[in-house]
Amino acid sequence: MGKRKDVLFVEKINMRYTSEMEKAMQGSHGIGYEEYQLKHDVRMEVEQRREKEYVKSQRMIADIDRKIF
Repeated sequence: MGKRKDVLFVEKINMRYTSEMEKAMQGSHGIGYEEYQLKHDVRMEVEQRREKEYVKSQRMIADIDRKIF
């Protein structure tokens, strides 16, 4: 069998965004959508940060649920 070669394709994300979305991105992550769209490494950092925040919020909800019930 031949070796499998993984290939990563990075493309610009075609998104329409509002000034409110731009302000939120700047406030939360310190970058604009244009940079987010163009730079894969920046996009990965943002998405990893979002994932960590999501997991943290889910743990907080579970802790609160345990205390209530």
